[in-house]
Amino acid sequence: MSNDAVILPLSIFIVDDEAPARARLKDLLADCDVQLSLQVVGEASNGQEALDKLAEVHAEVVLMDIRMPQMTGIELARHLNKLEQPPVIIFTTAYDTYAVQAFEQRAIDYLLKPIRLGRLFEALSRARDAVPIRTEVLQELMPEARTHLSVHERGKVILVPIEEVLYLRAEMKYVTVRTAEREYLVEESLTAMEREFSIRFARIHRSCLVAKAAIAGFEKGGDEGESGWLVKLKGISETLPVSRRQWAGVKNLGST
Repeated sequence: MSNDAVILPLSIFIVDDEAPARARLKDLLADCDVQLSLQVVGEASNGQEALDKLAEVHAEVVLMDIRMPQMTGIELARHLNKLEQPPVIIFTTAYDTYAVQAFEQRAIDYLLKPIRLGRLFEALSRARDAVPIRTEVLQELMPEARTHLSVHERGKVILVPIEEVLYLRAEMKYVTVRTAEREYLVEESLTAMEREFSIRFARIHRSCLVAKAAIAGFEKGGDEGESGWLVKLKGISETLPVSRRQWAGVKNLGST
């Protein structure tokens, strides 16, 4: 009996909003399979579809376009890091000097379009020994705010559109994300979220940010030590206390 370990095919998933680009990648991967053991386990045209499918099938490597509608590939990579076994990401991009320099400085693998067989072969040859890109590095690459928050629930990653979020409230090491339908929990810093989403949210309390567009008005009330005012929100009956410190900055965001 041979003692040689069996090497399973490298499982690959493709994310690109253009069908011809996905087809070309599959053709190139078939050529690579002559020397590398590969298996394409799925494909998607956008971030939500990718997350849904990757919850059902594990991929060791994701070949991902950067510029896509709904969310960029860099944002999607941040959400994929919430999976129990995050994949190795190889970005694909049209020539962009800034992006290329940023990737090279952080040792992130990328492929320039049109993708060449030799370059793809090189990237995949390194993939088995690569590690997922750290979330902190992805944050540096994407200075603009995310379009979605990602929530890990029951082994799946759920995307919550930031435009649907009514408020963000810190509780212990978690942040409660409230939409009109339900609450979610994310393990993030409220201070960091305030910086990222400062255009959309206003701080009403040291532990709470409220979507400016969701403020329906204010009413008197609140506990002793607060400002004496409560924020009324569109779509839910819940009200939130405003601290004395924040009252001056938020009182003009709704009609009292």
